[in-house]
Amino acid sequence: MPIHFEVFSDVACPWCYIGKRRFERALEEFAHRDEVDVVWRSFQLNPEAPPRADRGYRDLLARKYGRSDEEAQQMLDAMTELGAAEGLELRFDLLQPANTFDAHRLVHLGAELGRQGPVKERLMRAYLCEGRLISDHDTLRELAAEVELPAELTDELLGSRMFAERVEAERELAIGFGIRGVPFFAVERQMGSAGAQPVATMGELLEESWRRFAPGGPGGG
Repeated sequence: MPIHFEVFSDVACPWCYIGKRRFERALEEFAHRDEVDVVWRSFQLNPEAPPRADRGYRDLLARKYGRSDEEAQQMLDAMTELGAAEGLELRFDLLQPANTFDAHRLVHLGAELGRQGPVKERLMRAYLCEGRLISDHDTLRELAAEVELPAELTDELLGSRMFAERVEAERELAIGFGIRGVPFFAVERQMGSAGAQPVATMGELLEESWRRFAPGGPGGG
């Protein structure tokens, strides 16, 4: 049996995108990467967010942390540099803050069809790098088509509450684990790592996970 990683994250979280890239790089370098199973879990940072915010991302950031516009911009500039180091062109000037509930439901549809990874990646890139409004159903239909989700299933999802309870339950699960921020990488629900840690740290997590949980190992049975 593979080692089971659950990654709690939000589509709208730049730290989650950077953490995703760093984890992927560490996984590429891991000798047993083919024996690691990764599942993306939903964690809405702001479940009460409107479908479309009436303020830009910098303004929302300044208000959230009690910073000036200049200080908020400095935070964004620093984040942009960190993203660039991971090959991500984060565009906070284009970003349209929005509720991510339906986007998370689309990720779950992708999981049902064996396409969770591509769906997650496409949505994060659309939101954080392209300025797409990911609460908009027509936008979600376009993005779903790009990652080869059947149009009829996407329409069915967007016209219903399909996977709504799963999105809500996964956030409650994370809170029950004591998770308050994302990304969070949980291994076999017995150990974990919080935040967008450096690639080397992610590699150490993978190695320790293998020692503890690999089949035939000390904790793997």
